[in-house]
Amino acid sequence: MGEDMGALQRSQNQVSVILPVLNEENYLEAAISAILSQDFLGEFEVILALGPSRDRTTEIAEKLQRSDSRIILVDSPTGKTAAGLNLAIAKSRYPIIIRVDGHATIPKNYLTLATSLIHETGAVNVGGIMAAVGVTGFEKAVATAMRSPLGVGASAFHTGGKAGATDTVYLGAFRKSALQEVGGFDEKFTRAQDWELNFRLRSAGGLVYFDPRLQVEYRPRPRLRALAKQYFEYGRWRRAVSRRHSGTVNFRYLAPPTALLINLLSIFTGLLVSPIFLIPVISYSLLIIFGAVFIGKSWSERLRLPAILSTMHMSWGLGFLTSPKSIVPRGE
Repeated sequence: MGEDMGALQRSQNQVSVILPVLNEENYLEAAISAILSQDFLGEFEVILALGPSRDRTTEIAEKLQRSDSRIILVDSPTGKTAAGLNLAIAKSRYPIIIRVDGHATIPKNYLTLATSLIHETGAVNVGGIMAAVGVTGFEKAVATAMRSPLGVGASAFHTGGKAGATDTVYLGAFRKSALQEVGGFDEKFTRAQDWELNFRLRSAGGLVYFDPRLQVEYRPRPRLRALAKQYFEYGRWRRAVSRRHSGTVNFRYLAPPTALLINLLSIFTGLLVSPIFLIPVISYSLLIIFGAVFIGKSWSERLRLPAILSTMHMSWGLGFLTSPKSIVPRGE
């Protein structure tokens, strides 16, 4: 009995941290340094699934591996996130899998808190807040938008909230056995892998648990064009998830495409029929402007936020509306 209890306690303090890595030369060292500096008292390994980077990422990863035996490198030929995560999971030795991104920074107590929550709640996945933190003026404005309901809706992993059961979380700390039971990440999903995986985990009876104390610093996109591309892909792949799993779309996901359609119809009829039909698009614009004044932390942010917020909404909506059925082939 004593030996069995000791084995259980050891398994609860053994963690595999996994990172899919591609073109992260500017952020990888900081991300790994934060992992290696954890106050976690158990055993852990750090597995980097290395995609075919076009910068110095692989060179930096190899240097980090030579400096610490806990770092393990795995080749990820496609460079796709889901494939890299599955390769890292297959290589992992420990019963708890904690996902971290190459451009994210976790706080010192992240592993300790995440493992404690898994055992206290019985959850198959626990996660917290995607704490967007910018460096440049533009990035700071994007971070404000990403942490506001005006920018992303009532999403707990963006804006915070009470601890408890949820539909999805940012990154996540998983029971490896639960991941294996549902087949891991679906590699057909270039994006939205987390949404899709968490749906399957919940469908299998597992608990996905949110706790706002788990905060991961995230660096927003540095330019408006990159932000537009990011949110277009978010909308595109969220539609793919909704096709694969009916009933997974709620009002928060339908709001951006609805706003886009209403604004386009308003502009079209307002210009061709009567100016009175411009009221919806003018109302949306005023909402964004006044909202920017309210949530902005400085006048610099308030001036940038209308363009940022509308780009996030309209790009997400356009991606959702134009998402092709062929994006995830049938029967696979």
